Amino acid sequence: MLRRVLLVDDTEINLAVLGALVNRLGDVQCHGFSQPNQALDFARATRVDLVVVDYLMPGMNGVKFIEAFRTIEGAALIPVLMVTANDEKEVCYLALNSGADDFLRRPVDALEFLARARNMLKLGEANRHLADHAAWLNDAVRQATNEVRMRERETVMSLANAAAYRDMETGEHILRVAHYAHLIARQIELPVAEQELLLEAASMHDIGKVGIPDYILCKKGRLDEAERTIMQRHAMLGYELLQGSSSELLQVAALIALGHHEKYDGSGYPRGLAGEVIPLYCRIVAVADVFDALTTTRSYKVAWDLDKAKDHLLEGRGVHFDPRLADAFVAAWPEVLAIHERFQDSV
Repeated sequence: MLRRVLLVDDTEINLAVLGALVNRLGDVQCHGFSQPNQALDFARATRVDLVVVDYLMPGMNGVKFIEAFRTIEGAALIPVLMVTANDEKEVCYLALNSGADDFLRRPVDALEFLARARNMLKLGEANRHLADHAAWLNDAVRQATNEVRMRERETVMSLANAAAYRDMETGEHILRVAHYAHLIARQIELPVAEQELLLEAASMHDIGKVGIPDYILCKKGRLDEAERTIMQRHAMLGYELLQGSSSELLQVAALIALGHHEKYDGSGYPRGLAGEVIPLYCRIVAVADVFDALTTTRSYKVAWDLDKAKDHLLEGRGVHFDPRLADAFVAAWPEVLAIHERFQDSV
């Protein structure tokens, strides 16, 4: 493979001498510039394998050139050799601190130059191989991680659907709650990664219902006090099912399962938390879940009118719901209607 060597020296005779030496390396293409800015422009447009730069140049000396060169994308691992006629150690220290890998003093010894140049080309090649290998490893890890996350999401949705099926709810209910929650998260400008995490985790909010007896889940009509106490256990059961996982998704899902029936005034269950002590994700899902429950037909009730359900959320500000989150939901009303329409229950 042809390797490119960039020479930067304000004296044409020095460029010619260095160019002749570089050509003796074999399999190289020499590019010489007497103007540092032109050399930088070339380096920005063309990958080089070695840079040889003079220290003492008018306008931009070798140290300033190296500092500018190192800011170019991909230039961090390219070897740089500085040539100087200055015997002061301070200049050598400046060269090394600015990003030079090695330096030579004038007059340049041909054999020494060739040996160092060969070594630096080998160093650059090794750096490039390491960088390529690191990039390959990153891609492999990213692909494996994506596959794990995909399987994780499939498992989560299967469990969520199983819970909904036992409760005579639908997969559309899960999707509506998840998208309502995602909408609120977007309205309050949570980071995009958190919005996406909530979209997936919210679907698990009722997973604990898999542990509730059928005669309660399937009852047509209101639950009595004893039955309601048993039903409320689903929050803790969901948390116990999901907790302890190393997966961030399942950790957040466990948190939501436990806390989505808490109320802003502290009258909710299972722990009676109040205000902002209730985790934010739980407060978000509380708004989404109640709205969907109100606007969905079940065996024991008819669906509320959408505007009536919206009024209920606003009336519950500071009592059942975090006022900021209820307001954020209502402020996006056209999108709420679109989600409701998009994920209709199957007849």
